[in-house]
Amino acid sequence: MLALMRVSVFAFATLLPAALLLVGSVWGGAWIWAAPVSIGLVWVLIDPLTPPRAHRGQEFPGADGLLALLALLQLTHMPLAIWALTERLTGADWVAGLIGFGLYFGQIGNPAAHELIHRSDRWLRGLGTAVYVMLGFGHHVSAHRLVHHVHVASPGDPNSARRGLGYWRFLPRAWIGSFRAGLAAERALKARSGGRRRNPYFVYVAGTGLALLATLLVFGPWGLAIHLLLAAHAQSQLLVSDYVQHYGLRRAPLPDGRLEPVGPQHSWNAAGWYSAAVTLNAPLHSDHHAHPARPYPQLTLPEGAPLLPAPLPAMAMVALFPPLWRRVMDPRLDALNRASPAAARLAPT
Repeated sequence: MLALMRVSVFAFATLLPAALLLVGSVWGGAWIWAAPVSIGLVWVLIDPLTPPRAHRGQEFPGADGLLALLALLQLTHMPLAIWALTERLTGADWVAGLIGFGLYFGQIGNPAAHELIHRSDRWLRGLGTAVYVMLGFGHHVSAHRLVHHVHVASPGDPNSARRGLGYWRFLPRAWIGSFRAGLAAERALKARSGGRRRNPYFVYVAGTGLALLATLLVFGPWGLAIHLLLAAHAQSQLLVSDYVQHYGLRRAPLPDGRLEPVGPQHSWNAAGWYSAAVTLNAPLHSDHHAHPARPYPQLTLPEGAPLLPAPLPAMAMVALFPPLWRRVMDPRLDALNRASPAAARLAPT
């Protein structure tokens, strides 16, 4: 019974929007409007009414199976989205469809692909890579594993925002910086292997090019524009998540010049039961950095880990308004530093 409940929490939260988008693409009306509501608003009602850790830290035998299904749904829902937005939906329903599909790729597709690229099984990792390639973000597979997890909470990580840096300035820096840093890391690995290792950047770029070409041939220029718009929306959601989860936190230098090991104090975490289920426990970020291969249902909130004042989706919306974001978060950085100088190292403003 417990295992069934575990399946139902994550499966319901992530598969319901896929079903609503499918039905809504055909019938429109309330169905297509229900899709973005199920992703972006239901957590507002459910999070305060449920225990914050009711479904965390336990085994979930079907975890990877659900991830694989979600990745396949991302790959099938992109052509569905383009068809619906070019051929089927009009007026207000078109807007709801654009928002719904964008949220689905960003809020559910990104966490599913993120989990998959950390798997040792090459087929599962390939599925996660395929999702990022479809979204024009293939380089994230290399940059996340080889750069972000190594250099997180330091100037060496383009996806760790220093204190005072607003999201809209962070966005292009993180995109370009992670592309370059991931490419450099892959080149270094290839050099150390004596040329035996292949640089996957060709697959990332060529794969995205082929996906966009297929969209253009099947759906025309308008379909291509929608594909690019949905991909940009999904990418921005991934980057705002990185921005929120590492803003202002820095690893301290050790006497030998190296940085202190990554610890719970180097990631912001968030409570919220249903929002965590929708995003496959992405808000439990400190534990993920401590154990990147740990299945998402088993992630927990470490003792003393920094906690955001609201669920992750809410804080992502706050981040879109830099003055408000700094007003909310900078005092919390100061409080962390006062409570334990070793728990938070603030980058210069």
